[in-house]
Order: sequence, then structure tokens, then C-alpha cells
Amino acid sequence: MRAKIGVLNISDRASAGVYEDTPGKACVALLREWLVTEFDVDYRVIPDERAIIEGELRRMADDVDCCLVVTTGGTGPAARDVTPEATAAVCEKMMPGFGEQMRATSLKYVPTAILSRQTAGIRGRTLIVNLPGRPKAIRENLESVFPAIPYCIDLIGGPRLETNESVMKVFRPKA
Repeated sequence: MRAKIGVLNISDRASAGVYEDTPGKACVALLREWLVTEFDVDYRVIPDERAIIEGELRRMADDVDCCLVVTTGGTGPAARDVTPEATAAVCEKMMPGFGEQMRATSLKYVPTAILSRQTAGIRGRTLIVNLPGRPKAIRENLESVFPAIPYCIDLIGGPRLETNESVMKVFRPKA
């Protein structure tokens, strides 16, 4: 059975067709670059509306059975940035270390990283990770936390994700 991964770009403008959805596409490209495990992508572009975000996260976790859902956008301090709140509302467990690591990584590049509110949480057997909305920041942030993602998915009962070790080394404790 193939793994399923959700990619959810949260953007008023991209969902309205004002500009191209480059963040979501960048995210899918990274996953395809790093993972050797075959997987299907459930991909959506939606507006910055908390109820819609919560509904999509629930659908991807509960109905589609995604082992991983990666969101892009909606993590800043602006009034319409509600992705972390939507994520917290649908998760049973929050994983604050993901956000801490991503902010620490971003601070190497920009002092405004302290304004970012990326987080992660677990809903059932799904890990949900919030990323920023710019492709460069998506790569930097996802690269910094991805080494822990396959093991986290193992621990919550998801499928085993294997990576191309020449481009993405993950950590699993020795058995």
C-alpha cells in the first residue's frame, strides 16, 4: 500500500488564482527529491480561513489517511494568518520542537524568523507540519526537521518512509 502525503497551500491569493501556487509545488518537489518510498499526494490550495483549514486537515488525516500533512503559509503574525491555530484545534498532541527547530534554522538567514509561528502536531496517525509560505524558506525549514519526520511517523503507527540517503539522511534509533 502506497503512503499518502497531504500538501496544503494556505493562501488567499493563490486560492483565488491571483498568483501561481509555487509554495505547494516546491513542497511536493522536495518530498519527491528526498523520499524513495512511493507515495500519493493529496494536494489542495485553500484560502486563509480557519474553518476551511481545519476541515481540510481533518479530511486529509481522517478520510484520506495521510501519514504526513505539510501546510505552507499562514504562519505569520498578520490577522489572516491562522494556520497554527487551525492545526492546534485538530491535533491531539502538539509537537513544539518542530517549530523551535524551524525558527532556529530561519534565524540563520533572517532576523524576522522570530515572527514565524510554525508548529506541528499529531492527529491520530497523521503528523501535521506547518511551514512558511516562501519556497526558499520551505526548503530551509523542512530540511531542518525532516530527519525526524519518518521516525515520528513510525512512532504514531504510520507507514515506513525511506529516503534517498545521498540527499536526505533521517534518524532512527538502532534497534
